[in-house]
Amino acid sequence: MAAGLVISAPASGVGKTTLTLALARAWCDSGLTVQCLKSGPDYIDPAFHAAATGRTSVNVDSWAMDRETIARLIGRGADADIVVAEGSMGLFDGVAARGVTGTGATADIAEMMGWPVLLVIDPSGQAQTAAAIAAGLRDFRAGVRLAGVVLNRVASPRHEDLVRRAMMDAGIAVFGALPRHAEITLPKRHLGLVQAEEQAEVSGLIAEAARFVSEHIDLDAVLRSAGAWSSSTPARELKVSPPGQRIALARDAAFSFVYPHMLEAWRVAGAEISPFSPLADEGPDASADVCWLPGGYPELHAGRIAANARFRSALRAFARTRPVHGECGGYMALGTALTDADGARHEMVGLLGLETSFARRRMHLGYRLAELAAPIPGHKAGARLRGHEFHYSTIIAQPDTPLAVVRDATGAVVAETGSRRDNTSGTFFHLIAEDR
Repeated sequence: MAAGLVISAPASGVGKTTLTLALARAWCDSGLTVQCLKSGPDYIDPAFHAAATGRTSVNVDSWAMDRETIARLIGRGADADIVVAEGSMGLFDGVAARGVTGTGATADIAEMMGWPVLLVIDPSGQAQTAAAIAAGLRDFRAGVRLAGVVLNRVASPRHEDLVRRAMMDAGIAVFGALPRHAEITLPKRHLGLVQAEEQAEVSGLIAEAARFVSEHIDLDAVLRSAGAWSSSTPARELKVSPPGQRIALARDAAFSFVYPHMLEAWRVAGAEISPFSPLADEGPDASADVCWLPGGYPELHAGRIAANARFRSALRAFARTRPVHGECGGYMALGTALTDADGARHEMVGLLGLETSFARRRMHLGYRLAELAAPIPGHKAGARLRGHEFHYSTIIAQPDTPLAVVRDATGAVVAETGSRRDNTSGTFFHLIAEDR
């Protein structure tokens, strides 16, 4: 029987990912089998989890997924000694309107699984007030149980003592306190952490984090606080339609935002995935029957994409006879042009009329429910797709036929409808699950 633990915090930027990676690696080093998960629509953190544990991590999402899907994904940890689910944002942060099984909050997963929550508390600029925050989170929602806290970035032994005493008075266990340690800080950029595959030193960073945490946290006490569970739902295949039998998938530093559970579901359904690199000036596999360009950071590589004539001409030739679909950054690359942060305009593939600008930055963030007006690879017209949108680019022009009616989590229609032309389609949201 495995144990389960949710790692969360009052807010983003407190140190959830670093603590998750450090605990996971430290437990792995001690001989335990650790399965990580990510609560919410984050396509970067699972790669770090995999680097820490050697096991593929997947996303679980209470707004987009039904209980059966979540249970199946969590069931992959049935053979592990402990399953660690890293939360997103603050513990109770979600959307205003309930989705399939919840609001997308980390607390939904904790309550659904009956797993206790380990809170990461950063008491910078405060002392006893940190205990009031932890107590408020503990008592906010019936059904969500607090295991205890880890203090992060404590300023001094005196500071730590003040916070520990206040936590003790509130009846909250403190498993350890971490002083500031710059050597384990993970680099960030505008959409979150710099991707694991872009950091040659990532394994060393995780190893140092594990060593540091082992010195300051009672790992055995944290492990004992986890909740025992057994998977009642076998880890069967997910019901996700692959976009084709042989999928040419753009995969490099510019196109890497794809949820692991989607790739896994495509393979389980019998599809073959043939990766190629637009940044290396490669075109899609000529034997593929569909091409898929995921999101990523095309705005950081727009000059190279524009200069890679072989990639652009090969993709245009592919699109004459077979479907091509892009998500967010992939959608932008399929358009006419992309203006980078410095104001330079770069020619893109030109399969769609979309023109975007990263120089006019405005954050677009949130869940999306789309009803397709036309088919896309793997999904028929009329299908309702649940996904998530997160980018800073502004639409300059989107002249092609709208692909879908797209609404946010409150039901309001958004302007990012996606578009289609001939065999090419694209959306600004990343697909998580089909609405059933």
